[in-house]
Amino acid sequence: MASNTLLPGQLVSLPHGPAPKIGGGLYLKDGQARASLVGVAQYEGSTLAISRIRSHPPAANSVVLGTVTRLSPLQAMVSISVVDGVPLPAGEEFNGVIRTQDVRATEKDKVKIGDCFRGGDVVKGIVISLGDARSYYITTARNDLGVIFATSEAGASMDPVSWQEMRCPKTGRIEKRKCAKPETL
Repeated sequence: MASNTLLPGQLVSLPHGPAPKIGGGLYLKDGQARASLVGVAQYEGSTLAISRIRSHPPAANSVVLGTVTRLSPLQAMVSISVVDGVPLPAGEEFNGVIRTQDVRATEKDKVKIGDCFRGGDVVKGIVISLGDARSYYITTARNDLGVIFATSEAGASMDPVSWQEMRCPKTGRIEKRKCAKPETL
């Protein structure tokens, strides 16, 4: 989320001088303007407002975030909950599939889904096609794509160690995952 994106209840900084009119997506509380929607405050003439960010279904090349729901030897099923940075409404998730050939760009024939993902992992991927009638095909075959959040068997949030390993901070145990390169590196 961008740094200028406001969350509901968050204070909205107003410019010095005459106060603008408060429009949609904003309200006044104790003389201070606050956001009532997720979004960026923008001027529409002399009125300051936040327009609602609308979600849309995934399309080819959409960046998606989702949770791994089921694994098989040939694919991982993903419940897509964020499309192009916009969260989907609760209950309106889409289904996605990461096939073994779409996990990484090299050594595709050596990929084992169980060594790349586990149930409950949060995965960042790109939609490569609309797939069949039930799900979208997703790829993680780039350095910045893959598991971005995982929980260890001990219940702790794991930290990436390399592109294919994550470490549990509680136990120090290393588990295999296809990790996304952290955005800070």
